[in-house]
Formats: sequence, C-alpha cells, structure tokens
Amino acid sequence: MQKVPVRRLIPLSLIAASAACTLGPQYQHPTDRLENRWIAQVPGQAVAVGLKVGWESLHDPILLELQSRAARNSPSVDQAVARILQARATLSSDRSSMAPALNGAIAYSQAGQTVAGSVFGAQTATGGKQGSLDASWEVDLFGKYRRTVQGAKAKVEARAADLADAHLSLTAEVADLYIQYRGCEILEEIYVGQARSQQDTARFTRASASAGFTAPAEADLADAAAASMRSSLLDQQGQCDVLLKSLVSLTASGEPELRRLLRGRTRQLPRPGLMDLAKVPADLLRRRPDIVSQERELAAASAGIGVAVADLYPSLSLSGSVSASDAIRQWSFGPSLSLPLFDAGRRRANLRSAHAAFDLQLATYRQTVREAVLDVEQALVRLAVARDREQDAARAAAGYAANFQAAIRQFEAGSTNMLDRETARRNALDAQISLASLRTMSVRYWIALYKAAGGGWSENAGPESSLPASRSPAP
Repeated sequence: MQKVPVRRLIPLSLIAASAACTLGPQYQHPTDRLENRWIAQVPGQAVAVGLKVGWESLHDPILLELQSRAARNSPSVDQAVARILQARATLSSDRSSMAPALNGAIAYSQAGQTVAGSVFGAQTATGGKQGSLDASWEVDLFGKYRRTVQGAKAKVEARAADLADAHLSLTAEVADLYIQYRGCEILEEIYVGQARSQQDTARFTRASASAGFTAPAEADLADAAAASMRSSLLDQQGQCDVLLKSLVSLTASGEPELRRLLRGRTRQLPRPGLMDLAKVPADLLRRRPDIVSQERELAAASAGIGVAVADLYPSLSLSGSVSASDAIRQWSFGPSLSLPLFDAGRRRANLRSAHAAFDLQLATYRQTVREAVLDVEQALVRLAVARDREQDAARAAAGYAANFQAAIRQFEAGSTNMLDRETARRNALDAQISLASLRTMSVRYWIALYKAAGGGWSENAGPESSLPASRSPAP
C-alpha cells in the first residue's frame, strides 16, 4: 500500500491559506450629523440622578417588584431571548463552515448463492467489511466565509441590543401604568371627599327646604350637584380598575394578590430627581439599544456585500478519502477548483441586492437616530412645561381652596346663596384635579425622558446586563 504523501499536502494547504484575502467593503461606523447641543432646555445637573440608577431613584419598592415580575413573565422578552439563541446558533454554524469536514462510513455485507441443478444443492457464501473516511475543506480564498461570520457576529450583537430594548420598553411601560394608577388613586380620593361633602350638603339643604328655611330650588341644585359628583367618582373608579387590570396582564399576577401589593403604598406619587442626560446628542448613540441594534444590522449588511463579492470568484476545495476492505486498501487526495463561468447573471444580481440591502439599512439607521433625538427633545419640552405648569397649578389650587372656604363662611352667614358656594366648590375641585393630573404627568414625562435617553444602558456595559440573571440567555 502506498502511503499518503502528507508532506506534499501541508505546503499546498499553507499556500492556499496564506493567499486568502477578504473582499468587499471595510465597514466603518456611519457618521451622523447631529447638533452639538440639545435645543430644548436640559434639566440642571446640580442634583442629577445617574441613568443607571433611574428606577431606583424613584424610591418605590413596589414599582421595582412589578418591573421584576413583568420581566420574568414577558412574551416580548422571551422572544428577544429566543432570537439571541437563534443568532448564536447561526454564528456557530457559520464558523463551522470554515473548518474541514470529516465523515466516516462502515459497511458489512454477506451474500450467498445456490447452484441450480446441483444434486446436493451446493451453496457458496461470501462476506466482507469495508470502512472509509472522507475529508473536505473549502479554502476561504476570498473571504466569503469570514464575511459570513462577521455578519453573523453582528447579528448576535444586534439581537442582544434588541433584548435590552425590549427590557427597557417593558419596564418603562410598567412604570408608566403604575404612575397612572397612583395618580388615579389620588384623583379618586379627591372625588370621594367631594362626593361625601356634596352628599352632606344635599341632605342638610333638603332638610332646610322642608322646614321652610331654604328655597326648594336650592335643594334641587344641591341634589343635582351630589348626583353629578357621584357620577364623576364612579367614572374615576372605573378608570382605576382598568389601569389595575393592565398591570395584572403585564405582570402576569393574580388580581387579588396585586391589589394587596399595591395597598402597601397608596395614593403616593414618587418624585424623581433631575436626570444626568447625555451632554450632547451624539452621546445618545451609545446609550440607546435600538440605535445600536440598527448599527449592528448595518455592519451585517456590509458583510453581506463581501459575501456576494467573494461569490463572483473561483472557489478552491481540498478533498481526500481513505477506504479499506478485506481485499483492498485505497486512498485519494486532490484539489478542485470551481469556476463561475455562467449563471445567467445570478451572482451579479445577488451583489446588487446586497448593496441595496445595505442602503436600505443605512436609511433605517439614520431614521432611527433622527427619531431618537426627536424623542429626547420632545420629552425635554414636555417635562419642562409640565413642571412649570405644576408650580402655577399649586398656587391656583391654594387660591381656589381659600376662596371656597370663604364662600362657605359667607353662605353660613347668609350673605351669599347656594349657587355661589357651589361655583366656588367647583373651582376648587377643578384646581385640585388639575394639580393632581399635572403631578402625574410630570412623573410620566420623566419616565418618557428616561426611556428616550436609553434607560441607563450603554454599549460598553453589554446589552444583557440590565436583565435579571434568570432571563439572560445561556451561552
């Protein structure tokens, strides 16, 4: 048996590997023409809250518990985790394409025959065993597989950023619903107090009218005001129940158990501090996971161009086999060169498609950046306006409350009528409701700004670091 000339194979393999190159464009991070400062007013930095401790800065353990429950039971987070695992598996598969493939086979057979016409039924039998090993390796001469691996790696990073974005969106949604619910509780408390007061007034006025001390029309007015307030209270209670059911669905909690949890901190709105926002809009590009995801998709599209370019060129494969049977031993080895002579324009069309996919992704990336900057600018304006309005609303509520107390004293002294008193009551109630609503909106706008600024995530920290360990995908 002649030996396989291994010494001849090694130089050939080394020459082929050293001659390999990587075709296609060298990816560069896209340049973004952004303003060198925020146009809207940025909150002061004297007592700024760092983005990484944003939710903790609200000092509300119930909110943190709700966010944790939602993260553990969120289909959107489950989907993002599954996409990471899928992208990682694709990366592993693409990497394996760069390595040689080795396959083996073992066969055993036995055959027999009977000679026709034989007096004693003569029989013959034969049998044999055979084994073989086949090896093949496509040399990555022009970087087709290296570009494929680069694209797959960028896809993994994009999916990881998507996971962080899903978690940020989920926690922000939970926080927004929770703040709405707390604000709804405060409004409900206002309506309960007013409804009780209106009911007492209607009862006293009706008794006074029955005794002849008050005109019947004033008793009718008091009854109408009490009924209107009860209707407003019922509407407010319904809104609170709707918000509670949304929290039940988002956190996958039982409603009775969630009601008990929420009773631990009733009718209180957290007061977030100022936010340590990125100094310039360009810093936002490293803080928003959705931007990072689109940028990584752009890198993958660039690698796809390299794959299409490399596909225009010949491919070199090295293959060999060794087989043995009972009677013979044999081996074979040799290179094979595949030349793309004619494909009716398929490869060129694939290259044009890859360039178009890159251009499409570049436009998507730039649109994402533009929308991210807009999100921050709008959130800054809304938060600043809400806080200014809140201060004015507080002064207005105090003034209307004082006016209502004066109207009560005047009514009791007989110097004013029921209509004037009820007008003062409505003004005071409207001012209370406006103040409570603005305080709720201020916190909601803070949440929107926190989300728009990236929620404390950073590209360097790794997009999966914001998730609970139980939800991080296994390597």
